[in-house]
Amino acid sequence: MSRAPKVSFFSNSAIIPGLTLGIAVQPTYLKDIDRPGEKIEFEDFTLRFLVDENLENYMEIQNWIRGLGFPESLQEIYDLQQERDLVDSSNTGLFNIFSDGTLTVFSSSNTPNFKVVFKDLWPYSLTALNFDATDTDIEYFTAEVTFKYTIYNITNLAGTDL
Repeated sequence: MSRAPKVSFFSNSAIIPGLTLGIAVQPTYLKDIDRPGEKIEFEDFTLRFLVDENLENYMEIQNWIRGLGFPESLQEIYDLQQERDLVDSSNTGLFNIFSDGTLTVFSSSNTPNFKVVFKDLWPYSLTALNFDATDTDIEYFTAEVTFKYTIYNITNLAGTDL
């Protein structure tokens, strides 16, 4: 994910989103018949990552969400748009709000097997960090971020759809 490279590096769990095809109902005089619909709904993409000790990767996502929601001033959205190279792949006029991302899935022998390529990711949910001084074991902070996106495709390593 070009917009949050530190989150990408520390990622340790992801769920390839499911999808649901809408249903059209064909009315008949005896019983309505379900038929395939025409719109697909994609589930959200959730990624879990280890939080680094300086909170740099956590803050990448938090600042992205804060920039999108600009809770304190409009300057936050302007700052978000100026943070990295301005990219508007979908010609929406919304520079630097989205990020494309690739999830590489490894085989059992720990070699890249296939990729899941997401278009126009943007985060809308970031979990809290739970600080607990009473824990006696070493606990590494993890956080989950949930993204919306336009579409995803599963491809081979060369980028051809499977």
